[in-house]
Amino acid sequence: MFKKRYIIKSVAEDLREKMVFITGPRQVGKTTLAKDLLAEKFKESIYLNWDNQSHRKRIMSGKWPANAELIILDEVHKYRQWKSFLKGEYDVNKKRHKFIITGSARLDIFRKGGDSLQGRYHLYRLHPFTLAEMASKSNEIVPFRELPIMQHKKWEDFEILEKFGGFPEPLFAQKERTLRRWHNERNERLFREDIRDVEMIRELGKMKILSDILPERASTLISVNNLREDLEASHRAVSNWLEILENFFYHFRIYPYAKTSFRSLKKEPKIYLWDWSQIEDEGRKFENMVASHLLKMAHWLHDREGYKISLCFLRDTDKREADFLLTVSGKPWLVVEVKLSDEKPSLGLKYFRKKLDIPFAYQVVRKKGVDYFKDDVRVVSADKFLMSLV
Repeated sequence: MFKKRYIIKSVAEDLREKMVFITGPRQVGKTTLAKDLLAEKFKESIYLNWDNQSHRKRIMSGKWPANAELIILDEVHKYRQWKSFLKGEYDVNKKRHKFIITGSARLDIFRKGGDSLQGRYHLYRLHPFTLAEMASKSNEIVPFRELPIMQHKKWEDFEILEKFGGFPEPLFAQKERTLRRWHNERNERLFREDIRDVEMIRELGKMKILSDILPERASTLISVNNLREDLEASHRAVSNWLEILENFFYHFRIYPYAKTSFRSLKKEPKIYLWDWSQIEDEGRKFENMVASHLLKMAHWLHDREGYKISLCFLRDTDKREADFLLTVSGKPWLVVEVKLSDEKPSLGLKYFRKKLDIPFAYQVVRKKGVDYFKDDVRVVSADKFLMSLV
């Protein structure tokens, strides 16, 4: 089963102006997207992967086929001087060739020396499939407008996505054996082929144990001190491992909203996995799934539309809390609370909506057929809410 990815049209448009970087987790579909674009939009093109020895030699030679309209370079960030190399090649060849650079690390922050590429590329972060993308639904989402929530009739799609996650291979196979094997193989390759190629890790074994622990801690506040004690490692080492795993899209962290008129209880972030199918606890998996959908929308609005948008959470000194807050240029837009079954709007959700003057508040419930307003909060089924995003 093949579906065209949500960013493909935008990537094709942006290639007219600059290079395009596509970054995202291993096996999220970056190469498939690039090759699909290659076949659909360009008559002549070339795909080269840094991990392939013969391809690597061709890349380093800088000899591109004269008739290649599009050049796709995959995992080139593993070359220590990749930034200065790309700058030189792009500056010389930009009138003749279009360039797509793909990689399983955060290319926007991944610095291994060389000159800056600022002003020469557009960056897209490719996310796993979400409910709207599964249905090939394109929503018009505008900050400070209400989400376009409409009727959705296939609760089964939500259950499939929740169980198998959003990565293409296990999602479309929809087999538990495939999912288990995919988890094992993906995590092994993450360490063996990605992290080990570009990072010097002295205690790789403990870092692997950390990656095994994180699914149990998903959707909770993460304490480096607690992890340090569990792993019998230094604070500095654990912080570094978390940073590396985040840079390679194993997990992401969201931080408490901070404002001068608002006192946050904790500075620690909450941690979530890019692959929520690894999480066993039902409540934490559901919250993680909602977090992933919201992050995808935030990244899309930033990468494509240029909004300064952030995903955070709310918790104050009186222990009132709300799971998620989206802000645009620091101004609150919408607040979200996630519940397995409780339809009664949470006290924290109502409090923060009024305290921070948040335009829209949603309580997302893992039930089908729910959609009504109560106390200025929209209580809505998970499938309908997630279908309204990207």
